[in-house]
Amino acid sequence: MKASEKLILAGLVILVGAAIAGLILTRSSSDSEAARGGRRTPSADRAPGIDRRTFETAQKLSGLAVTEEEERLAHEALRVADHEADLAFTDALRIANEQPDTQTEETRAIKERIQPIESQIKANEEKVKQLTAQRALAEGSERDNLQIRIELAKAESALEQDELADAKEDLIRAGGDAHSKLQRLLEEHEAMEHGNGTTRPNSGAAGPPETVFSPDSLIANWREWSALREKQGRLQQARQDASRKAAALSQDHESVEQHVREEQAQKQELAQRAASLLKMGKTENGANSKQAAAAALSSVRHLSEDEKNLLDLDKRIQDLGQLGATYGQWSASVGSRQQASLHAVIKSAFWIVLTLLLLFFFGRSIDQLFTRVNLEHKQQITLRAIVHFTGQVLAVLVIVFVIFGSPRQMSTIVGLAGAGLTVALKDFIVSFLGWFVLMGRNGIRVGDWVEIKGVRGEVIEVGLLRTVLLETDNWAAPGHPTGRQVAFVNSFAVEGYYFNFSTSGRWLWDEIQLLIPSSVDPYAIIEKISEIVTKETERNTQMAEQEWQRVTRRYGISPFSATPAVNVRSTKEGMEVIARYITRAQERSEVRSRLNHAVVKLIHPGKALSVAAETLPVPAGAGQRKIGPDPTPDR
Repeated sequence: MKASEKLILAGLVILVGAAIAGLILTRSSSDSEAARGGRRTPSADRAPGIDRRTFETAQKLSGLAVTEEEERLAHEALRVADHEADLAFTDALRIANEQPDTQTEETRAIKERIQPIESQIKANEEKVKQLTAQRALAEGSERDNLQIRIELAKAESALEQDELADAKEDLIRAGGDAHSKLQRLLEEHEAMEHGNGTTRPNSGAAGPPETVFSPDSLIANWREWSALREKQGRLQQARQDASRKAAALSQDHESVEQHVREEQAQKQELAQRAASLLKMGKTENGANSKQAAAAALSSVRHLSEDEKNLLDLDKRIQDLGQLGATYGQWSASVGSRQQASLHAVIKSAFWIVLTLLLLFFFGRSIDQLFTRVNLEHKQQITLRAIVHFTGQVLAVLVIVFVIFGSPRQMSTIVGLAGAGLTVALKDFIVSFLGWFVLMGRNGIRVGDWVEIKGVRGEVIEVGLLRTVLLETDNWAAPGHPTGRQVAFVNSFAVEGYYFNFSTSGRWLWDEIQLLIPSSVDPYAIIEKISEIVTKETERNTQMAEQEWQRVTRRYGISPFSATPAVNVRSTKEGMEVIARYITRAQERSEVRSRLNHAVVKLIHPGKALSVAAETLPVPAGAGQRKIGPDPTPDR
């Protein structure tokens, strides 16, 4: 193995290992999401004693209704789920009333602060009732003074109410008033129910928009992961903004609360002073007492506004905390989906790397396999190239399908593409199929002597699409190459026909011709020629008969004799002798040359041979039959 191949193999193995590690690290995304979903829901975070998952599920499913029947069923399911949630709130409120709240140092301090405020509120209410009754009986300036005292008492009562509400909100935040917290959740639930009742489900809501790529493809999963990553970033930013705003409001709450505490002592002093001035009722001090009472009333109202601001700040802080928790749960859900998308991306990358690794081992295995196969060098190279190309095409298809996914109209696309390619590449497809025919048992090999479309020659190359011949002249002629290479598209093996003169050992029939003048006795010469041909071709004759016997047993055809034959034909010039014999295709020229030399030496004994035997006269058209010798005529 070369150094470059070792580096490629090591890189692929490292990538496969990294992909497997990524799959292991992200495999539990769905389980963790389910676990988080089971442990963290908005209802569970806000009210552990109330399970609103049934109602929330019905709300989510109601948005999926499309037809009127589905809308009716969704509305019915939402109604039943809402009734179940109301019963859950009722049970939770009853249990909260029966069970004592959790006591901590903070909750005890807040409750100790609440008790005197409630007592003061009751005292102010009784005071307002008494002053109202006195005002009904009073007359003149006393009636006006009582009216001012009533307004002052009401303002003090309103201030105490705001202070009580702020203390209760602090108690709810501290977890010491489950009943009030449940009551607030019930109000939110009723408000949400009212909003859902005024909004109908989205009729005809369509599914997610169709994308160009398959949802299981690498590109689709990568885009989903990127979108979820951006969404999670925005959710985290929103959560941080809510936390920062809640912290800022908490600081404002502390400053306002400190200001209210500072003014708390002034409130009692102003109220007592105004009340004493109003009770004196002196004429010379009437205007001053009313001004003092009005100033005390304005101060009390200002404190009441501060208490209301404090109460609003408490509610806003609680809402922001709840909003931050919701964003946190949303971000966790998006994170689970993002992890699942990342798992899918790593899985797709794993299949791509694994495909490349298998292609690498496949190529190595094919190379080693072809080194053990006994094939011709050119044929071995061609087959190896085809197998490598096929493996690479399959690997590319797998990688393309992993990256882009399968098209939605896969069968239609494949059918149309196949039909178009068949029409456009018909000649190439038929030629490629013809190569398999030529590589079969009855095909042709490099070195065979064949005739294709009237052109004869020796096969020098059998390619995927073309077959190349080294052209030779007529078989009856010496059969030397003309020097031209002729290429044929392999479609002739499927659509046409070809002659192979080299099958079963590459044997073919050849002949030599000789004209004996009428003045010469032909019988002795014919006998000598027969002996010469028989002796010269004896070995080839035996080998050809043995191979033909194997062929006849395989295909069930009739056997024939490969013994040389000498035919005699009478002409005007004399007797024409035709000696027909069997020889190998590649030895044809040499055997003919030796026989011609022997015949010339027979006719002209003792004379040197200075002219090539091929210059002997040969009638036109001789040697055109390739199957077997003609019947021997009577001599």
